[in-house]
Amino acid sequence: MAKTKSVENAEKLVEKNMKGNDASHDASHVSRVRDLALSLAREEGLSSNPDSMEIVELAALLHDIGDYKYLRDPSEEQIVEKFLEEEGVDEIKKMKILAIIKGMGFKEELAGHTTDGFSPEFGVVQDADRLDAIGAVGIARCFTFGGSRNRVLHDPTILPRSDLSKEQYMKKEEQTTVNHFHEKLLKLKDLMKTKAGQKRAESRHKFMEEFLKEFYDEWDGRA
Repeated sequence: MAKTKSVENAEKLVEKNMKGNDASHDASHVSRVRDLALSLAREEGLSSNPDSMEIVELAALLHDIGDYKYLRDPSEEQIVEKFLEEEGVDEIKKMKILAIIKGMGFKEELAGHTTDGFSPEFGVVQDADRLDAIGAVGIARCFTFGGSRNRVLHDPTILPRSDLSKEQYMKKEEQTTVNHFHEKLLKLKDLMKTKAGQKRAESRHKFMEEFLKEFYDEWDGRA
């Protein structure tokens, strides 16, 4: 399927806007999420509808622009909406894309925002983003982000927080990088919305469990 002009312009916006981000949330992450989302969409039977595929592709490309973790200016929160308006994206499509981006974050689920009755497009984009957060790439991204924030690698005296609120989740300064696996990453397998996403999450989740077992054995001198 040929790229639309809006998709080409979205790619340029991603390159420009995410240039200064660390490698855990850079243009390569966005590219992987886009490819995963389109692949999941095809598996879920959305490829017969070009409008659905464009919604999926644009939402995946634009999902991390204006991310609170990288905001340099409050006005950046409006970049995506302004972009879609300037591109002349159909109002219904625009609202669907914005709804996906606004509701797909883990912090929204912690806040109790229900995704009951979510659209198929929402499901594949959210699952794609979460798949990129787990497995081998997810492990690499987790430690990259932790390093970029000078976070402690691991401290056995700091326990993972078991009952997180949205506000607590967004304040990670006192948490270790390894605790992020327990607070979020190991939970994502069971939060996948699509059958295609659930299937792919199984092996990635297992890889993380094996990694953590080896990590703790090496940390404690047992390996």
